[in-house]
Amino acid sequence: MVTVNMHEAKTKLSSLVADVEKNNETIVLCRNGKPVAEIVPYKKKGLRFPLKPHPVLGKIKINYDPTEPLTEEECPEEFR
Repeated sequence: MVTVNMHEAKTKLSSLVADVEKNNETIVLCRNGKPVAEIVPYKKKGLRFPLKPHPVLGKIKINYDPTEPLTEEECPEEFR
């Protein structure tokens, strides 16, 4: 793991980022000799457990368009 002081990080940020990309390793930024931040390689986050469709999902059939408004007969009395 590479450590760099804050002044050096300010002046060489582009090359530090290039090093992280190239070597796929973390660079620790220090202030007064103490670690304060890290430059880490970007990792695309995906789902930890890929979602699978429910087995019943393919068996459900809707015989109407759910986006169309209800008719007077279909609408419950308390919602009129």
